[in-house]
Amino acid sequence: MRTARAPRRRPLAAVIATLATLLGLLALGAAPAQAKEPAQAAAAAPAGLRVTDGRVVESNGNPFVMRGVNHAHTWYQSQTKSFADIKALGANTVRVVLADGHRWTANSASDVAAVIDRCKANKLICVLEVHDTTGYGEESAAGTLEQAANYWIGLKDVLAGQEDYVVINIGNEPWGNNNYTGWTDATKNAIATLRGAGLRHALMVDAPNWGQDWSNTMRDNAASVFASDPDRNTVFSIHMYGVYDTAAEVQSYLNTFVTNKLPIVVGEFGHDHSDGNPDEDAIMATAQSLGIGYIGWSWSGNGGGVEYLDMATNFDAASLTSWGTRFFKGANGISQTSREATIYSGGTGGDTQAPTAPGTPKASTVSSSSVALTWSASSDNVGVTGYEVVRVDGTSQTVVATSATTSATVSGLSAGTAYTFAVRARDAAGNRSANSATLQVTTQPGGDTPSGSCAVGYKITNQWSGGFQGEIVLRNTATTAVSNWKLAFSFADGQKISNMWGGTVAQSGAAVTVTPASYTTTIAAGGSVTLGFLASKGSANTAPAAFTLNGAACSAL
Repeated sequence: MRTARAPRRRPLAAVIATLATLLGLLALGAAPAQAKEPAQAAAAAPAGLRVTDGRVVESNGNPFVMRGVNHAHTWYQSQTKSFADIKALGANTVRVVLADGHRWTANSASDVAAVIDRCKANKLICVLEVHDTTGYGEESAAGTLEQAANYWIGLKDVLAGQEDYVVINIGNEPWGNNNYTGWTDATKNAIATLRGAGLRHALMVDAPNWGQDWSNTMRDNAASVFASDPDRNTVFSIHMYGVYDTAAEVQSYLNTFVTNKLPIVVGEFGHDHSDGNPDEDAIMATAQSLGIGYIGWSWSGNGGGVEYLDMATNFDAASLTSWGTRFFKGANGISQTSREATIYSGGTGGDTQAPTAPGTPKASTVSSSSVALTWSASSDNVGVTGYEVVRVDGTSQTVVATSATTSATVSGLSAGTAYTFAVRARDAAGNRSANSATLQVTTQPGGDTPSGSCAVGYKITNQWSGGFQGEIVLRNTATTAVSNWKLAFSFADGQKISNMWGGTVAQSGAAVTVTPASYTTTIAAGGSVTLGFLASKGSANTAPAAFTLNGAACSAL
């Protein structure tokens, strides 16, 4: 970006935040926290995208699960090709940064109309957000939600008739860490302003605390905010950065909304951040398991020290960063899980019939870290579009693989461990079948560490005084897959890696070893993985002279 994003901050006292979370969860179970306010006179059902039974659906009744990308349009208005590039990589949604004129130059009505046209031309659902509200109460330059609401009203002529294609995200991260309890009334008032002006679109509201809701203000007041909307058509958006650095925190927050049938999406998240290291694997896996949306930050153009959040280098879709590769092509990523809105694909609504359950899975190959599964196909009145392999652990189910065919390989498993798997089918409308019968598999003991051939590419993608960002592409040039690999190299100039994505790093002096992340455990024959990292440096920054994979020397890419 041309301007630095306000940092997401942890609460000043982590213990207080943790206690607040526990107390909030107890309150939810107790009763009144999620009790509905007295019913208001019901308006006619809104047209277009809407909330039904805690889920986002299209006007034809088909479920719609957002799988999208944030794009900083207001600062990069010439980057119009980004919409097509984002779509080509499989996204079904783009969240577009706009400005209302309070902090940044307002996007004109004609510009917003052009943005909507680009979304529609590329068959994307358009989530439009005002960024000027970011950090209100703590950021002195931030505007209010009421000012943002008035901006949307000024665009009423542009927005009218676009209810099938546009979600109005009233204001980005509309409260900082000061006086954040004001979020609830301010959000209700902004919703009332928009509904009073006749805007019937699905609305989206971001959480306070720079979007991360560590105080659980949005979580504990979501039911009353939702009830305040006469259309009952408001979706809640949580931004997951450093506060959500464990799977338990991610699952607890999202499950609370789903359990209480309150619509929730992860409106922003990344693989790293200055306030901590979010668990992007858990965010994507949990969203997929729960059938809720996520929108990653961000396509390109980040500044202010968070350039590592770019998914594409210099807006070039052919030059994905390691974060972009993970987001689009990794486990539970866009290419595996995104489905185009049926408003574009000709869905005519009303397909509520789920596919039949698939056959019991069978294990064809079992190693110490992976298992290859096959099963017999499901049937459906319209057509099966894919399958999800779920790991069953008591009452808990986690999606561990997706496939468009009747086979899949589950990787990242622990050696000598028993796992239980089932398979379910999905159709184009998003209906899911019942689970198949389960299969229990025990992985082989020991680790798979074939030494196979390899090639490595190393480059510095960005650097600054005292530090740099690097990228390593590791290619398996053997004719068999490599699992549970170990990459080793040494720095010559005292460089020290502080953070890595795509793998787990260990460093002793100059010597560095990298082992896989959960989604890079196995490298297929001829395949590759991309590792990204942040590191400190001195005046010199010489690239490593040699790399080995499981002790075997690698050639240069």
